[in-house]
Amino acid sequence: MSSVVATKQLYYAFGRGKLRKAVLSDIDLTLEAGEIVLLEGPSGSGKTTLISLIGALRTMQTGSLQVFGRELLGAKSRQLMHTRSQIGFIFQHHNLLDCLTTWENVSTSLRLHPHMAKREYRSHAVTMLKAVGLEDKIDTYPENLSGGQKQRVAIARALVSHPKLVLADEPTSSLDSQAGRDVVNIMQRLAREDGCTVLLVTHDNRILDIADRILHMEDGRLQ
Repeated sequence: MSSVVATKQLYYAFGRGKLRKAVLSDIDLTLEAGEIVLLEGPSGSGKTTLISLIGALRTMQTGSLQVFGRELLGAKSRQLMHTRSQIGFIFQHHNLLDCLTTWENVSTSLRLHPHMAKREYRSHAVTMLKAVGLEDKIDTYPENLSGGQKQRVAIARALVSHPKLVLADEPTSSLDSQAGRDVVNIMQRLAREDGCTVLLVTHDNRILDIADRILHMEDGRLQ
């Protein structure tokens, strides 16, 4: 069985001409099914750029990047969209829509899966909200949730479609110690139950114990 993610000599740069600056250089990385891998390193080291490439949110430049066994270099927009639909994204800021209730926010990721009937959205969303301990907040709007609760909604949204890969960028940075621990415990438990791979970017030393592997990035290179 092929790796969930496999990169080889991955290179990415911003700018043009004399202003061109390498952000990622010679990145060789593999992520296997069911792994929880933490990626740490100073700000500006290329961590977010790397996960945005893996998540097919940026266009590849040089090197090889295979996700779910398919090469993303030169991939057409339809393939990139299909890849994104199989990935759960959790960001530093929850990015909830204030005009939607919690279950409606969670259900937005289900719209990427046309095989699922709209009448099933609420039941799937409610099941995942119960799994993250928000069964009493199903019809609540984000303005009435705490920071930790909003991040739980974001996790539910990322996992409701049972993705094969979860990419999380600083999901605990804005949370206090207990809320941060609750969030990663939920992520770990639900990811393990679904057998998906988690790549989590963090500066938070409090959560290192959840990792199968810890990678360090500096100056655009994996150390």
